Amino acid sequence: MQKRPTLLVLAAGMASRYGSLKQLDGFGPNGETIIDYSIHDAVKAGFGKILFVIRQSIAEEFKAVMLHRLPAHVPVGYVAQELDMLPLGYSVPDRREKPWGTGHAVWVASSQIDEPFAVINADDFYGYESLRMIVEFLNNSTDCQEHGLIGFQLANTLSEHGSVSRGICAVAPDDSLASLTELTKIVRTNAGEILVQDEDAPHQQLQGNAIVSMNLMAFKPSVFPYFEKYLKAFLHEKGRDLKAEFYLPAVVNKMIAAGEARVKVIPTPEKWFGVTYPEDKSTAMQSIKNLIKARVYPENLWETSQ
Repeated sequence: MQKRPTLLVLAAGMASRYGSLKQLDGFGPNGETIIDYSIHDAVKAGFGKILFVIRQSIAEEFKAVMLHRLPAHVPVGYVAQELDMLPLGYSVPDRREKPWGTGHAVWVASSQIDEPFAVINADDFYGYESLRMIVEFLNNSTDCQEHGLIGFQLANTLSEHGSVSRGICAVAPDDSLASLTELTKIVRTNAGEILVQDEDAPHQQLQGNAIVSMNLMAFKPSVFPYFEKYLKAFLHEKGRDLKAEFYLPAVVNKMIAAGEARVKVIPTPEKWFGVTYPEDKSTAMQSIKNLIKARVYPENLWETSQ
């Protein structure tokens, strides 16, 4: 019998643009975090375990918040993501403070996962239908080299208060991912245009209906050797760069280009929201209020779930 999939929650980010620990910031009427809503949806969708990637410096506070909120019947685990957690033979350069990135976060979790799993960011709201579709994919896909990606429309994933990073998807006619390009400075102008301000792609204009990845991806355990392979390649090439990050989309892109994996793109009808800047908080709180008013969520999220 196939194991129920695990949800891997990337919660080790430093939230430098937000200014505080947004992973634990309250957005719901009873102080619920965005993670709370994701876990609520994940349990309903059929995930069997929740695994958090966190930093040791926030571990005590993080676990204290989660301990009394999450349903007792759902197995929960934690894995640390630290700068010195690297493959044998590699070391942290002097003055490096920035985490190694989302791809590294998945790599450090590999020792605790031997079943199909999905990845989400702690500070992104994906919606129940997105998580239901990713579980359905993992339950039905029998090819160990086939993985999945939930695609959102770019226009529904922007902040009104600054630039955002998004993985732009090129989708083949058979709904497989042809390529995934990480752009780190996407903005919407006052005129409504969506522009790229990356140094490598200045002033490129994007369409609002472009499909983007918000790091909600589904993988089989067979993917882990590739994460190690490409992490080593990254460290060899950019390991002394104090700000370079090993992005999850970069691993996916390299696997596709090398013919090592097929990734099915699964469009979601859900609207994303999240918090990149402090000014995003009020918008996120209002979005949750609207969902409660529409009876998507109860007023007290965990009252009947313990």
